[in-house]
Amino acid sequence: MNKNLKTMKRILFSLFVLTFSAQAQNKFVQDSLEVYIKREMARWQVPGMAVAIVKDGKVIVNKGYGVKKMNGKDVVDQNTLFMIASNSKAFTGTSLALLAYQKKLSLDDKVTKWLPYFKMKDDYLTKEITVKDLLTHRIGFATFQSDFVNWASNMSRKELIENMRNVEGTLPFRAKYGYCNVGFLTAGEVIPAVCDTSWDDYLKYHFFQPLNMNRTSTTWKTIKTDANAAIPHGMRLGNIVAMDYANVDNLGPAASINSCTTDLCNWMLMQLDSGKFNGKTVLPWEVIAATRTQEIAIQRRFNPYYASSHFNGYGLGWFLKDLEGKMVIEHTGGANGFVTTVCLVPELNLGIAVLTNCDYNDIFQSLRDQLVDAYLGRPYRNHSKMEFDQSSVHKNVEDDEIKKSQKSVLKTVKPEELNKYVGEFTNSIYGKVTIKNEKGLKMYFQRHPLLNAVLEPLGNERFLATYNDVTYGIMVFPFQVENGKVTGVTVSVNGFIDYFPYEFKKVTN
Repeated sequence: MNKNLKTMKRILFSLFVLTFSAQAQNKFVQDSLEVYIKREMARWQVPGMAVAIVKDGKVIVNKGYGVKKMNGKDVVDQNTLFMIASNSKAFTGTSLALLAYQKKLSLDDKVTKWLPYFKMKDDYLTKEITVKDLLTHRIGFATFQSDFVNWASNMSRKELIENMRNVEGTLPFRAKYGYCNVGFLTAGEVIPAVCDTSWDDYLKYHFFQPLNMNRTSTTWKTIKTDANAAIPHGMRLGNIVAMDYANVDNLGPAASINSCTTDLCNWMLMQLDSGKFNGKTVLPWEVIAATRTQEIAIQRRFNPYYASSHFNGYGLGWFLKDLEGKMVIEHTGGANGFVTTVCLVPELNLGIAVLTNCDYNDIFQSLRDQLVDAYLGRPYRNHSKMEFDQSSVHKNVEDDEIKKSQKSVLKTVKPEELNKYVGEFTNSIYGKVTIKNEKGLKMYFQRHPLLNAVLEPLGNERFLATYNDVTYGIMVFPFQVENGKVTGVTVSVNGFIDYFPYEFKKVTN
């Protein structure tokens, strides 16, 4: 009896310690959040940010910080629009889970049942890939593979899907995770095939309107013309640059939602109340549960900092992991000039959204992790500073390499000596690029009419390529030359878009 009593006392004491610790950390939100955000925004040079926290069915924080444009006067508020990019995937996954719940389709349906034009390079994959495979990044494409042509290009949704047949996947089917935007696009295009409603309208009528997400939209035109929209920013060699909005309407189901923290609060509240919002059922619980079922593992152990972190995987539009025995459901989104995150911890009845208008920071994730730590009762450590210190080292190395290349540009090359590089070059996945000699070489891109790159000679048939769009980076392009004649060029872009190089063959002078 005494032994049982001692055991009970130890359990009660442990619960007291955990509760006290959690309450103490919640003071971080009450007393330190403002200071933390402003300090870390300055550290990362973030122009603007919006933050939302929902807890126990209530909105605890919903506020904007900073400005819409660097050095501007218009402040960010809780209704300021940001591109939330891949946070769109949770809406697409949930939509298809709802259609499956309604027996209008099965997630195990072959894609060709709904999209007869769907075709992969491998005929076996064409026949076997299911809707669920698309939603869980397990079709054999590596992360970001083919996104050079998919992202912000002038190809239609159908054209992008049809172009998948030109891509040779590098991962084993259903055995390895590879983050695939065009796969999610394809899944989203199943929706109009099933119910004769566009993906955009389906979200509007099933989510945005029932959840009073009155500011949320799915098109480039909407954010571009909105008076209360954050301006995107990038960084080139330490300098902050305002950018144009990327038009990713063609990748809609994977990336095109614009939203604000006010609207995302409603989305999170519904998610945390088993599908209910303002007392009304928006989604059956079974649909939400389906999106949170791990369908593929990403890695066995997520983060050794958390003693009880055992899995990291993907559901239907959500990343899934456990921290200190609690399931964490989250996603991030990155578009030209924006990085954002939405996070749910159902066992804590906690939701977090962080939106930023620059794509060179990690505070959006670090603040999320800081808040999860606070509510878990973890000891304080500054995630943002740790990430900044680490990323600064890598960024400085990258910038130093670029600066060395810029200093190595040959200044004595005569314009006529550059003519052998002029002409059209083709790639089976991307299409065509054209190089012109306009008192110096410049490359133009068939699938991205607004994109170009200035090519400066480095010697040894290598050129420094500086894209006019900061997101694409500053890269080195090697040319292939045989018997004094140019036969091809290797084109690459910033890994933020695509990790793969593209081999273009010269077809005309």
